[in-house]
Amino acid sequence: MPCVSAVGTRPPDPTTGSLAERAYYALRHRLLTLVIPPGGLIQEDRLCAELGLGRTPVREAIKRLEAEHLVVVYPRRGTFATEMDIADHALIADVRRHLEALAAERAAEQMTRSDEAGLRSLRRDIDAIDSIDSIDPAQRDALMLLDGRLHQAIYKATHNAYLETTLAQYYNLALRLWYVFIERLEDVHGHVEGHAGLVDAILARDGATARALAARHVEDFERAVLEVELQTIPLTPGRP
Repeated sequence: MPCVSAVGTRPPDPTTGSLAERAYYALRHRLLTLVIPPGGLIQEDRLCAELGLGRTPVREAIKRLEAEHLVVVYPRRGTFATEMDIADHALIADVRRHLEALAAERAAEQMTRSDEAGLRSLRRDIDAIDSIDSIDPAQRDALMLLDGRLHQAIYKATHNAYLETTLAQYYNLALRLWYVFIERLEDVHGHVEGHAGLVDAILARDGATARALAARHVEDFERAVLEVELQTIPLTPGRP
């Protein structure tokens, strides 16, 4: 059974989990929210000091993040956050378009009463989005957190840990793109609110509609980001 990594940007609770887990979630949070930007150097000594952890758990976290394509290790040069370009975005979106659609369909078919209750709660949260100011950075983070919770709930409702693990990884890669361009994207509210129909279809156990809406959701995200990308080439500093 694969290890399922959570999606979203909530920082880890420093009082729970193994040391390696704490290091993993703390470093991943910095990568996803661009505290460590694409192409940025990851300084192990500084990270260990900030987290109050030794080298072993930090290095275990780096290995895990390398497997998820969030960091890259260059011998004798160091560890860097992976860079992003238009080609990467297109490849990530191609995977997500198909697997998000499959997950939505499976969630409609396989969700339990517990899954349904969680999705209904999140559906109410979507209705409250109008009260969130996406210009304010903290409120913007709240939108991104809700987006992550929605996706994670759908993935969990598939009851397919392999699909859940794969989608969590690709969601996190896409999330970094949000943070690169979020201040220039015109309708962050609309993207998150766009989950309403998708959640409604899943709750109605309408797998075909859920599948179509999930694919369209990814396509809309890809199109919005691509429009900004084309105005912002290159996206990241040169490879070290």
